Amino acid sequence: MAEIRIPYGRGLIRLKLPEEKVQAILESKAHHYKPENSEEELVELALDNPIGSQKLEELVKGKNKVVIITSDHTRPVPSKVTMPILLRRLRKGNPDVDITILIATGYHRETSIEEMIDKFGAEVVENEKFVNHFSRQEEDQILFGTLPSGGEFWINRLAVEADLLIAEGFIEPHFFAGFSGGRKSILPGVAGAKTILANHCSEFIASDYARTGILENNPIHQDMLYAAEKANLAFILNVVIDAKKKVVKAFAGHYNEAHIKGTEFVKELAGVRAVPADIVITSNGGYPLDQNIYQTVKGMTAAEASIKEDGVIIIVSACSDGHGGESFYRALAEVDDPREWTEKVLQIPRDKTLPDQWESQILARILEKHEVILVTDQCARQMITNMHMRHASNIEEALQLAEQITGVDATITVIPDGVSVIVE
Repeated sequence: MAEIRIPYGRGLIRLKLPEEKVQAILESKAHHYKPENSEEELVELALDNPIGSQKLEELVKGKNKVVIITSDHTRPVPSKVTMPILLRRLRKGNPDVDITILIATGYHRETSIEEMIDKFGAEVVENEKFVNHFSRQEEDQILFGTLPSGGEFWINRLAVEADLLIAEGFIEPHFFAGFSGGRKSILPGVAGAKTILANHCSEFIASDYARTGILENNPIHQDMLYAAEKANLAFILNVVIDAKKKVVKAFAGHYNEAHIKGTEFVKELAGVRAVPADIVITSNGGYPLDQNIYQTVKGMTAAEASIKEDGVIIIVSACSDGHGGESFYRALAEVDDPREWTEKVLQIPRDKTLPDQWESQILARILEKHEVILVTDQCARQMITNMHMRHASNIEEALQLAEQITGVDATITVIPDGVSVIVE
């Protein structure tokens, strides 16, 4: 029997499958990468050798206001490791500098105090100035030009008014921006709702270039690059993490040059060959990315890239926070068939993009071709079935359901962590 461990919430689900049924187990090499240094040493090394930039300690000299953009509660950036190092180095270069940590919520809800403590540690939360970005709060934003796509570029006022704007984040494959990290700290991170909606329009989401691991000719990425340059994002610290969310590599420096070096490293580790099967089992990488159905669509796209026609996708995801977006939920719950939503969304012009339509558009694309079984014991069955998916309380139940559709002789490919791979 093949024994496989699949991330689920803060733990793991153990799965045993007959070896003759398993076509392949597709994993990122990052999960087995053994760095020569500790997490802290890797971060310090990157900051000592910035790419295309002066050191942070030099950049902060003579500056009054520094804003550090950081990821929100949905991203597994190991800020307990990275943030104290950034703060120490900034104050080493300028002991009197005023630092604000701006949480890049994008179009998500705000990050709670409890989530901040979990992410940054109590000491940092108690002693530093944190601000949540609210994308729909226009009084906190400045109109800062026009994106290449034609959309208005609204950005958080704090980012614009900073004497030095820097960002921390992590780099992983991203299902329509190509990769996370770098320029994404600005757009969608601290951009206004109008800007995010224009950038995530149905035309761009439908582009063959808006896919995992692709940056060249990606219209979403091009807007993001412009936003980062226009906002004067001066410096980034981006890390690469393994399955345990531990740092295995770090990149620092220029927002694009350092990011590109990081994406090259990730692509080398994350690239896997598609092995199409009748059933593909995957996950959303566990907590924090599997908190809701909205985020879980990401893991589904990895399965979509390695499945036979009319195959079944089984995705293991806790979804303890429910659907993750009322507009996202209603888009699918209020149609009789996912194709109905696809046809509707493709008619919506760029400047009329609806909240969360990009996620529902991608989910509808998958559901048009494949049955999706969502494995969770932390989310309401009715919510899942309303969105045209099937529900299973455990992996064994999901496999029984899948084989009822495909037949008992179905082949299986397993992608234990669907958000960590680039299926080619």
